[in-house]
Amino acid sequence: MTRRPLLLATRNRHKLREIADLLSGVDLDVISLADHGVGDLPGEDEVEVFDTFEQNALAKARFYRLHTGMDVIADDSGLCVDALDGGPGVRSRRFAADAGPSSDEQDEANNSRLIEVLRGVPAAGRGAHYRCAVAVVGSSRTLVLQGRVDGTITTAQRGDGGFGYDPLFLLPAHGRTFGELPPNVKASISHRAAAIRALRRWLEPAFLPEDSR
Repeated sequence: MTRRPLLLATRNRHKLREIADLLSGVDLDVISLADHGVGDLPGEDEVEVFDTFEQNALAKARFYRLHTGMDVIADDSGLCVDALDGGPGVRSRRFAADAGPSSDEQDEANNSRLIEVLRGVPAAGRGAHYRCAVAVVGSSRTLVLQGRVDGTITTAQRGDGGFGYDPLFLLPAHGRTFGELPPNVKASISHRAAAIRALRRWLEPAFLPEDSR
């Protein structure tokens, strides 16, 4: 029997590989927008305008289901820092840009701004967590689940692995940042991994035809 395709709302090959690996063993074929030949769509950049990760993930999944007719999985994630009242949160990717003109190197600019705004904040006040919301929209069911991992923000970047704020996000239990951890270790404990693990047990029954349940 042909495995049922599940469209991942991304063109990022890194994210595709990570989520496909996390869903290994589930009877679904996870493909990206690029795999399905989905080019840039009108309104695509205006989908994630909400104040919560859950709303943004759901909006993105619904947008691509509307345009493709496929079952879609989408995620939205970001960094929430205690000293910034949970910021940058859903603005994580645009943190430096929100402050004005910034470097074309988005990750570097975001990390530099985070270091600056937390300058002088003591270790006890540097708590943070990564959050991820995953939404799946299918023909018969809509699901939204979350994952979270807690840590602290370092005063300088450590490690050159991962992406985004990973070189600043320290996991006390490991004594290393996400940027220093081996990719397989990060993938097993990340916020996205937690959300996908919560989702796994729902996926196959969620996409079975009604008369086969």
